[in-house]
This record gives sequence, structure tokens and C-alpha cells, in this order.
Amino acid sequence: MKLLRQVLAVCVFMSVVGTGASVLAAEEPQPADAKEVPKEAPKSPPKDVLFKGDAKCTSCHDDESDDIPILAIGKARHGGAAKAAQLTCTSCHGESDAHATNPEKTKDRPKTDHIFGPKGARTSATARSQACLGCHASDRQLAFWESGRHNKNDVSCDSCHTIHEPKNTPLRKDNPTISPLVTTTRQLEHETCTTCHKEIRSQLLKPSHHPIIEGKVKCSSCHNPHGALSHAMIKSESVNQLCTSCHADKRGPFMQEHPPVEENCLTCHNSHGSSHAKLLSERVPVLCQDCHDWSRHPGTYYSGNQGWGTSNNTRLIARSCLNCHTNIHGNNAPANRGKYFLR
Repeated sequence: MKLLRQVLAVCVFMSVVGTGASVLAAEEPQPADAKEVPKEAPKSPPKDVLFKGDAKCTSCHDDESDDIPILAIGKARHGGAAKAAQLTCTSCHGESDAHATNPEKTKDRPKTDHIFGPKGARTSATARSQACLGCHASDRQLAFWESGRHNKNDVSCDSCHTIHEPKNTPLRKDNPTISPLVTTTRQLEHETCTTCHKEIRSQLLKPSHHPIIEGKVKCSSCHNPHGALSHAMIKSESVNQLCTSCHADKRGPFMQEHPPVEENCLTCHNSHGSSHAKLLSERVPVLCQDCHDWSRHPGTYYSGNQGWGTSNNTRLIARSCLNCHTNIHGNNAPANRGKYFLR
């Protein structure tokens, strides 16, 4: 019993000594140069800038750090549609987690799941188009996209369209307009199309052409660039139906039809441009004598006793079939006047 009391007394003494030491240590004055280290405030999560959930991208990508004005999409047509449909960056570019987190901490981050743009290492054309078709597949203009020549030749939506730039017509144009014939501030559609269709551009610059470079007619006035089952993706079942939708006076029906006109307008005309008047593929009478070479007005305009002799032969000079055969597309006149398309 006596031993137990001694042990308890020692424990009480040790606890009192420890408490006193801690109090003295707390009351001991601190050096004057000692500073209290502030605790770091918790970082607030990044906020969305344009779309719901875009903070994953806009926390790094902004107009000041990017060569391309990424945030300009807010002023573009897709920006308004994205807000209404609650879309965000990842709706088109994919989740791209490896790009966002860069788990290996490399200098160059991994690419996004879907890479768009006219050049460089891009995602396949099919994958890029599918990102757009997720919303636009119900557009009636895209009903034949899969069978169109653009899709079959690895042309994707972003090959022609720009998404982030706030334009009235979101078409891609890499070079400025240099044509002196342009009298409009609108972006001309043919400048986008002729970046690939170089041979068509050369035809549009010929003296006789449809007013395409002037901005009065567009490529899509005749063609559907998003696909069609017709030849050259034109908007009608045949070339003649397409042409007569504007040139109604050539539609007919006529009592006397000209067979080449019934068959195809392109038999005589070049639709994009020509060096000859009225978009003709050849000048008259050479064009006419491609068919009419053996009867009535032979193509041999001189022989041994014809030409520059005592009298000038009309087969050599002043040769224009249309001087007499004015109604060459068809005629309703009776008798020979109608049969031979005379005035």
C-alpha cells in the first residue's frame, strides 16, 4: 500500500512539471525577425467563359495566348446555336482528357481527340465530318452527303467552313480578293471552291462567263456541294432542266426542236466560261460545222475555183450562221422558216 502511494505521487509530480514547461514555452517571447507563415487559400475552380463546361478548355485557351481567336466563336453563328443547345468545346473536339491533363508532363501536350483545320496533322476526314453531322445530319441539303463526290474524295466540312470566325458566310478563304470586278463586300463563294477547282477558276476568268466573279451568281446556284445523285452534283436531274430554270425562254416546247438543244446544253456551251461569245465552246460557224458539214453550206469554204477570185465567196468572208438562223434553240414558225430556225 505504501508503495502504491509513492508511485501515484511520482506520476502527479511529473504531470505538473510537464504542464509548467509547456506554459513557459508558450510564454517565451519569439524573435523579432520571425514571421508567421500564411496558409495558402484554396484555389477556386475555373469559371466558364462562353459555354457551360468550357472552363476545361478556356482555362488555358484564350485570345491572348492563341494565334487563332478561339473565343471569337461566341460572336459566330455556331456560338449562338451552341448556347441554345447547351453544347461546349468537347462536343466537337472530344473529351481530350490527355490533352487537358498532360499526364506525362511533356513539353508538347497530346493532341485533342478531333483536330480540325485546313492543314497539318488532322483527324481523318470522316471523323471530322461526323463531328458536324452529329447536329447537321437532319439538314435536307446533306441527305446525299455519303454518296457525294466531296465525301468520297476525303473532303470534310472544315475543308470549306470555318467555325470560330464571326463571319456572315462562314466559308474558308486563305487569300484576299484581288479581282477588280468585285463590287460587293460579301465573301464570294467561288473563292472557296476554286482553291481546289483550279481549272474552273481559269474558265471563270475568261471574257465570256457567268457573273460568278462579280458576285451575282454562286457556285451553289447550280451545284450542291454537300452531295447529289446527279452528274457533277447539280441541283436538277439534267443539265437542261438546270439551265432552263433561269433561261426560261430556251425551255420550249417548240414546234421545231433543235436536236442538240434537246439533248444537252453543254453540246455547244461551256457553263463556267469561254473565250467565245455567249459561252460557246467554239466560235460560229466552226461550232455549227461540227455537225452541219456535208449539206447546204459545206465546210469547205474554198476550192480551186472559189475564194479570193473575181468575186468574194460568202463561204470565206462574213460567215456567221446566226445571221440567218437566229432562233437556233427552237422555232414555232411555219414551213421552212421554222424548219431551218430562220428569223
